[in-house]
Amino acid sequence: MEFRIQDPDHMHLLGLAIAKVLRAGDLLLLNGPLGAGKTTLTRGIGEGLGAQGTVQSPTFVLARTHRTAVGPKLVHVDAYRLNSAVELDDLDIDFANSIVVVEWARDYIDGIAENWLQVDINRESEDESRLVKISGVGQRWEGVEIAISN
Repeated sequence: MEFRIQDPDHMHLLGLAIAKVLRAGDLLLLNGPLGAGKTTLTRGIGEGLGAQGTVQSPTFVLARTHRTAVGPKLVHVDAYRLNSAVELDDLDIDFANSIVVVEWARDYIDGIAENWLQVDINRESEDESRLVKISGVGQRWEGVEIAISN
């Protein structure tokens, strides 16, 4: 799936749309340069899940866990400062019972999951527009469609 996102508001809307298809055990890997909109997307996901507290970049704490209104916890991870999958594992995240969003995931998910949603965000130009490519890896994501509603 590909989405042309014009501004941060539309990135937030994409996050809301993604939240509609998520369930416990889901893993999302967000990739893109600094300022691409990874955290804005995660805020939309958090709002769509009814996450409690402010969804903000967990850069300095590495991971933030948010209770949600009616479902599994949302765990937001910033792997930018991690050096290996072992360090990600050391965060002791309950992958099976949470929805986990990992920014800067690199190759750190080996052995953690068989299914994940890959989200690649690229700047289209010097303005705020982005090209977002979403691909599901594994059986969990077969046939899952994401649609943005305004």
